[in-house]
Amino acid sequence: MEKLIPLTIHDLAKITNFRSGEVKFGEKMQTVPKGKNVNEFLNECDAQFVLFGIPEDIGVRANYGRPGTVSAWESTIKSIANLQHNRFCKGNQVLVLGHLDTTEEMDEAKSLDFNNSDQRKKLSGLVEKVDKEVAHIIFQIVKSGKIPIVIGGGHNNAYGNIKGTALAKGKSINAVNFDAHSDFRILEGRHSGNGFSYAFDEGFLKKYFVFGLHESYTSKSVLHEIKKLEDRVRINTYDEIKIRKEKDFNKEIERAYHFINNDCYGIEIDLDSIPNIPSSAMTLSGFSVEELRQFIYFFGKNKNASYLHICEGAPDLGDEKNSHLVGKLIAYLTTDFIKAKSTLPD
Repeated sequence: MEKLIPLTIHDLAKITNFRSGEVKFGEKMQTVPKGKNVNEFLNECDAQFVLFGIPEDIGVRANYGRPGTVSAWESTIKSIANLQHNRFCKGNQVLVLGHLDTTEEMDEAKSLDFNNSDQRKKLSGLVEKVDKEVAHIIFQIVKSGKIPIVIGGGHNNAYGNIKGTALAKGKSINAVNFDAHSDFRILEGRHSGNGFSYAFDEGFLKKYFVFGLHESYTSKSVLHEIKKLEDRVRINTYDEIKIRKEKDFNKEIERAYHFINNDCYGIEIDLDSIPNIPSSAMTLSGFSVEELRQFIYFFGKNKNASYLHICEGAPDLGDEKNSHLVGKLIAYLTTDFIKAKSTLPD
């Protein structure tokens, strides 16, 4: 894991606001001891969940999106460190692994223009480099028997999550994606809009359910492709659930669950599905935070739930005075998942 920058116990202490009479997650979460082999510690430690950050927006840039997702990890780890460690959720269940070093790729990406076809190819090449590292790290986490909680970056990182998990499990996996977009676009070079289609094409993704597509932002060609693959790829739309009331939210959760729960699956969350959350494709219309939290808790309550990925949040694109709110939201979602998994019998 040469590209991993571990979060040390000292780093954690710096971002934890200690208060007399309280115990924070930052005081209880585990970190890899200095000088210890990361893979060895993954296998030895008793934490069930491994927190891992991907601070990049290269895939977003390659997909003509607004940069800013690079900032989600830093905001989130500060919020998680200051959660209360109590009987509802315990910090010692979590190993904070650290984050992927994307400095070199990000520096190069900032100088590239996605409107230039040659430079866009270079951006896609950078995404592939990140893919390789993400898949390797996720593979190691899952192989150790732990559950990755992946924070940040564009939705391009779904590919690495799926590939790494599938390789560790020795078989293709399923995925459910709470998203305004399918991210099932054509194989035109890697970016944040085709992580699932690449994983599907390469055999790492078996069955895929997109929950809450926005009808006005899904192309005819993508809808046609999904229709052809309906035995393995299914959708519902935000419009039919919340606007036209043709389908019930809870019944649709059940339908999605029954489609993917027969095998290991990843839970993918794109924050552009929630109104007013700073993201590369920020929206004013979408599901509520409470509905998203219910979604994560519901899908987390199954032994086949193999990882959680929360992406596309971009604190840098939000209100300066409230830039911490994206991290705070992701902290809520993270603990909802941990609570769901913690209710399962050993």
